[in-house]
Amino acid sequence: MDAFFASPEPHLCRNLRDACLRRTPTIVQSSPGLDPIVDFARSCVRGLYADPRTLESRFLYDAQGSALFEEITRQPEYYLTRTEAAILAAHAAEIRELTGPTRILELGSGSSLKTDHLLKAWLERGGPTRYYPVDVSSAALSAACAGIRSRFPAVEMVGIQCQYREVFPLLAQLSPVLVAFLGSSIGNFAPPEMLAFVRTLAAALRPGDFFLLGVDLVKERSILEAAYNDQAGVTARFTRNLFVRMNRELDAGIDLDAIEHAAWYRQDQELVEISARFTREQSFRLTPPGRVITMGQGDLVRTEISRKFRMERVIPELEGCGFAAERVFTDSQRWFALLLLRRRPLYSPRRAGKRPL
Repeated sequence: MDAFFASPEPHLCRNLRDACLRRTPTIVQSSPGLDPIVDFARSCVRGLYADPRTLESRFLYDAQGSALFEEITRQPEYYLTRTEAAILAAHAAEIRELTGPTRILELGSGSSLKTDHLLKAWLERGGPTRYYPVDVSSAALSAACAGIRSRFPAVEMVGIQCQYREVFPLLAQLSPVLVAFLGSSIGNFAPPEMLAFVRTLAAALRPGDFFLLGVDLVKERSILEAAYNDQAGVTARFTRNLFVRMNRELDAGIDLDAIEHAAWYRQDQELVEISARFTREQSFRLTPPGRVITMGQGDLVRTEISRKFRMERVIPELEGCGFAAERVFTDSQRWFALLLLRRRPLYSPRRAGKRPL
């Protein structure tokens, strides 16, 4: 057991080891780092002084933000969650046949409801099933672990509260593992960030490990813009909640009535851009570090992007990062796709004559 959890992240690994020895569902956290309030404040200052003004999307997911996002996934316009869930329901058994009895680690697990299809398929084929949900939100992670414990008492589970990159040093020790990254969350990364993320993930995995990736596909503008501008206004509340958090944690004093949600599809970049628009000028101070921010009428602050993908482009990009596409699963309308990728050997016969990855 000690060798299994040997890793460059001793604090996280020690907690994981202890949790697995107890064999009870629990949550472990990464090593203490920068104070979360200071981290939030510094990120806000950097983003609000940048051009274009941008706030990191990871800060959308406090307890209230996580709850709002779960509500977004239930809106009739938001097709992504139900479409991906239907693909998982139809193909989870096949995915299990292709991967074998791997552990499952899910990045950005949220409620983990879609993962039920995978866990059911793993359990039906016998043997112990280990599941590691990873999320930055302690509230979402606690709720997910409680739900899994209720629905799947036979699953050995440890929740990990940390950012994605913090769990990468554990992956080689969890091998054989299936890393699931669902919901097209990878679309929140700009192209260079996405490729850097996938390369880092590939380097952390062992040859033969799997990566199950959900990607939202390019489709009509009207469908995309409706998904991020639901009539019930839940997405607007989700965007505004980031500034509610700034008021609560940074004592900003922002006039929330002067902020409106704006989301539109940029066809030239094949992405939905989600922003907060200030409807009148105002100044506010972030404490710490005491910096004054002035926003003009009509100024935009980008809170998130959601890229849309074409399979004929994204699959070669992923394969260039060290993966081989084993299978592609999609719905009848080809609105969404699940890509099952396998980490290639460090020296692949298909790259004979070239240097190793």
